[in-house]
Amino acid sequence: MDAREYLAEEVALDHADGLLSRREALRRLGLLGLGAGTAATLLGEAAASVARAAAPRPAPAAPGAGISSLAGVHDVAFRGPEGRRLLGAFAAARRPKGSVLVVHENRGLTDHIRSVAGRLAGNGYSALAVDLLSEEGGTRAIGDEARIMAVLAATPPQRFVADMRAGLTELGRRVPGRRSAAVGFCFGGGQVWNLVNSGDRRLVAAVPFYGPSPQNPNFARSRAAVLAIYGGLDARVNAGRARAIDALRRARLTHRVRTFPGADHAFFNSTGPRYNPVAAREAYRELLRWFQRYVAAG
Repeated sequence: MDAREYLAEEVALDHADGLLSRREALRRLGLLGLGAGTAATLLGEAAASVARAAAPRPAPAAPGAGISSLAGVHDVAFRGPEGRRLLGAFAAARRPKGSVLVVHENRGLTDHIRSVAGRLAGNGYSALAVDLLSEEGGTRAIGDEARIMAVLAATPPQRFVADMRAGLTELGRRVPGRRSAAVGFCFGGGQVWNLVNSGDRRLVAAVPFYGPSPQNPNFARSRAAVLAIYGGLDARVNAGRARAIDALRRARLTHRVRTFPGADHAFFNSTGPRYNPVAAREAYRELLRWFQRYVAAG
């Protein structure tokens, strides 16, 4: 599934779940390049899919407590491919056990993603959240959420991989002598799968949260230990789960797949309507156990 298709389906599902008005959903789909007829059909299909679900989807939950403290998280700029200037947010651990590249959702580098970097640093992993919209001036420069999605959809996936690899280089500079991992959420989870697929040997662990796997994954060149996180209600992303697992097995990569029953897409985001605090806490504990074993132990 390419980025445009994935993001269009995100919009349609948000509308079906009552998170976007029809007018706003059509506006966003138009920015993604869909004509009015195609957009209307997609919205109808998403609504029908939700209605056919075996278990009723829960009503949108109230967002969690919000953004945790951003103290210690600093905006940074660093050198990207071909000398391009990349933007990000960095949080340094006092005594780093390793480093983590954090890859954002389809809303760009938000304060929530910045807070994930800060949380990881508090747990001993210096973290860099890369802004994949750097070439356009960054997430804040674009501003409008729908336009952010449109830019992400129009960007060649090779640029995302190159920017993430530059992020690993920057982590190596800032946290020398320590192993590097990556974690990503939704769209960013898909990008973490793509980073694994790129075969970058510096990546020793990867944790994609409910991210779409590559259409024809080949992880044979990677050495990353992969912890794949899914929500039990996230049928759209889960449709590609078996494909990812098969590729992990064929590559003989160390891996664990964890699906949280009753949790939906984006359940980790405490600022979003699908936040599931129980699943989010357990998923984070499992992530820390994974990093302790495969990042800190090196």
